[in-house]
Amino acid sequence: MPVLLTALGVGGATIVGALLGFLFKKPSHRANDLILSFAAGVMLAASVVGLILPSLEYGGKISILITVAGIFAGALCLNLIDKLVPHLHKLTGVDEESHPQNGNLNRILLFVIAIAIHNLPEGIAAGVSFGTGDTAQAITVAGGIALQNIPEGMVIIAPMIAGGIKPSRTFIIAMMTGVVEILGTFLGYFAVTLSEAVLPFALAFAGGTMLYVISDEMIPETHAHGNERGATYFLLIGFSLMLLFDRLLP
Repeated sequence: MPVLLTALGVGGATIVGALLGFLFKKPSHRANDLILSFAAGVMLAASVVGLILPSLEYGGKISILITVAGIFAGALCLNLIDKLVPHLHKLTGVDEESHPQNGNLNRILLFVIAIAIHNLPEGIAAGVSFGTGDTAQAITVAGGIALQNIPEGMVIIAPMIAGGIKPSRTFIIAMMTGVVEILGTFLGYFAVTLSEAVLPFALAFAGGTMLYVISDEMIPETHAHGNERGATYFLLIGFSLMLLFDRLLP
């Protein structure tokens, strides 16, 4: 039951953010950058405190090797997906990457794929965290992911509407991205329940995927419009808020 509620929570948070996004259809670049930076800070704390550090604890004598291997495996997996799957690269824009397949696919589909690539590891991370048996820690990770999904859901609305996508279809797309996180949560949970032996690696893998998204997508995007100072502080605010959240949970 906690896993089901978590899956619905992390997926539903994206939809809540999308609804808020309709209230602010044309946010400034600065607002987008600050919101995304806050989300990046939350993700950073969740990945380190909720996934990578527990991986070290559960890895035994060779924990550092397992954890490092898992981090790089997660990052390389997303890097491979990023290279092979055609999609629109920027989280808050409609600029196309140089994938040769892009011309053959509907622009809306490309945007959905981009968001799915970004959201799937977050869902997996939420599910994997329940494999530790530490419900409070798992809720911290899932709560952090849900918290950062709200501003993320907000900032994806404007570029889709600006790209000519109807509001009704935009909302359906936002719902689909939430469903991706729900599926990812169950995928991560069932992967670690099959065998406890894979738990340390799975935790680090999930953490690595989140670190990759933060470094490859979120930070470059928030530092590209002259708002890097404010973006840095909002990242620190998000990170610190998650640390406080972690300490307050029993």
